[in-house]
Amino acid sequence: MHQDLDSRIADKRADLIALTQELIRIPTLNPPGENYRAICDYLQTRLARHGFDCQLLRATGAPGDSDRYPRWNILARREGPRPGDCVHFNSHTDVVEVGHGWTRDPFGGEIDGDRIYGRGSCDMKGGLAASIIAAEAFLETHPDFAGAIEISGTADEESGGYGGVAWMAEQGYFNPDRVQHVIIPEPLGHDRICLGHRGGWWAEIETRGEIAHGSMPFLGDCAVRHMGAVLDAFERELFPAMAQRFTEMPVIPDGARQSTMNINSIHGGMAEQDVDYTGLPACCVPDSCRIVIDRRYLIEERFDDVKGEVVALLEGLKAERPRFEYEIRDINRITPSMTERDAPVVTTVAEAIRDVFGREAAYVASPGSYDQKHIDRIGRLKNCIAYGPGVLELAHKPDEWVGIEDMSSSTRVMGRVLQRLLLPQ
Repeated sequence: MHQDLDSRIADKRADLIALTQELIRIPTLNPPGENYRAICDYLQTRLARHGFDCQLLRATGAPGDSDRYPRWNILARREGPRPGDCVHFNSHTDVVEVGHGWTRDPFGGEIDGDRIYGRGSCDMKGGLAASIIAAEAFLETHPDFAGAIEISGTADEESGGYGGVAWMAEQGYFNPDRVQHVIIPEPLGHDRICLGHRGGWWAEIETRGEIAHGSMPFLGDCAVRHMGAVLDAFERELFPAMAQRFTEMPVIPDGARQSTMNINSIHGGMAEQDVDYTGLPACCVPDSCRIVIDRRYLIEERFDDVKGEVVALLEGLKAERPRFEYEIRDINRITPSMTERDAPVVTTVAEAIRDVFGREAAYVASPGSYDQKHIDRIGRLKNCIAYGPGVLELAHKPDEWVGIEDMSSSTRVMGRVLQRLLLPQ
């Protein structure tokens, strides 16, 4: 049984490569959310040829959705001739900005040796291509399967997933009554099962002051100096405290097994000038300074405590610094998610990895979040993992690439998962 499927997947190697290249060549940049409809149309044409019933779903009203940049998603379903479970492969179609430092065409899909280069090749169009080839090979080998296969291409994962999986979960598309097993082909490695991810809290902190002439700063109150005190308190108290907290989740890399926080941005004083302006800045004491923090917290931590310790530091500064005023505004919150190791999708993928590689699967958790958070919390579907080809550290980097052999191996694993879940035992 495995031999026939492996042979069919091997025959589709050139198709796997070409499909990955074609997906890379559709520049689905987010933000702002370009070419979402184009990639959904492409996938619909492809999947409909293999008997999938395809729906194009616009997440109207979701964050980021507009007539200029509509949030389009595709959901493709192929029913078997007999009842059974539904296995769903979910991949996000958006990619992050290109950034600097590329030596390849970021949307060229160039092949060099075993690698296919391009923005989104690793994260995660290679995984999307692998899931499609696995499903097609399975259908060609086992047309008399029980249950259903779903493949979705969803928007906005790179900006929170609210115009993609979150919206679909709210509409009931991840209801456990219609979908039983979900695999998200994020680039965690072809012999590793990702059980979940840490939590996240994004917030903006603003310190306020009073504007005055820069030659007489004593007549004003510098908001940037107040923010300097905030950053100093973080360095002296918050960062050392976070460094002492570790999780039992198998988070990779090792540095992410502790609580972390990134200062995402900082701005104070005059607004950034237009690039055509060549004059000098005005001499003013800044009356506002803002930072955005990206706090990643552990499953063992309570969100109220995570936010509370930041507020406590700010309140301490307010008590000790004259005229210190601040405001904190929540931007986004992500609850940690963790699937149990004995969940059906976990044990099935582990058996498939053992079949293909002759060794036990490694169990990991992601340092950042991905769309499992919405399937878990909104969809109430716990039987969900990330599994797919690619090297996590290449995501969002210049000269991003995905390995062809890596994709081929992952395709074989995905095919075996379909065999185990949708064929009579």
